[in-house]
Amino acid sequence: MNNSTYTLGIDIGSTTVKIAVLDDKHTLLFADYKRHFANIQETLADLLKKASSSLGDLTIHPMITGSGGLTLANHLDVPFVQEVIAVSTSLQTFAPKTDVAIELGGEDAKIIYFEGGNVEQRMNGICAGGTGSFIDQMASLLQTDASGLNEYAKHYQSLYTIAARCGVFAKSDIQPLINEGATQEDLSASIFQAVVNQTISGLACGKPIRGHVAFLGGPLHFLSELKAAFVRTLKLDEEHTIALEHSHLFAAMGSALNA
Repeated sequence: MNNSTYTLGIDIGSTTVKIAVLDDKHTLLFADYKRHFANIQETLADLLKKASSSLGDLTIHPMITGSGGLTLANHLDVPFVQEVIAVSTSLQTFAPKTDVAIELGGEDAKIIYFEGGNVEQRMNGICAGGTGSFIDQMASLLQTDASGLNEYAKHYQSLYTIAARCGVFAKSDIQPLINEGATQEDLSASIFQAVVNQTISGLACGKPIRGHVAFLGGPLHFLSELKAAFVRTLKLDEEHTIALEHSHLFAAMGSALNA
């Protein structure tokens, strides 16, 4: 077993740290994630301890990716791979049919187009509108959390127009609806729909999202109703919606593949 080559992918995101350990056959041996609350090195150390206790002593080749990874990579003298390359490698290995990938993170959103061997990324990294932190803000306005919104949204009856480009504008849309007695269910589904609208209009900018679509990142992995809102809006059938078991870990897995 120790003759094999093992790779460690580390993804330092805006709100979480993710790690993935792969063997030379690209089998995922261990993966985990944790919110870092700006304590990135301590969080990474905790995850690596868990991996070590699970897998034992292995010789591994590490690679770091993610929006917060370059500084740490330089500090630890570990190679760094740009996130879109990591995600693209992961998709081409584990979901080669993918034509478009939509990824939502804690504070950024991306659409990646794969066309005839070319990769085009569109990213919203300037404003957190329509991302995981936006969803958390809106959830607190409804006195719940993101998973609470998801449960409410399962039973919605109608949708309201809410601006997702900015938390301030969204609050100004939601507060009157709360005052008028809009249900938690309808408000929750409307918040998710606002994220969908913001992502599609703000990033695709009229470029069609079609073919086989993969959904990546924590919010889309853990919030089934958010993903359902994308599928509904894009009019995707089951065949063209790519189901990924570890969709929140794809950057870490792709980082390991590049190690």
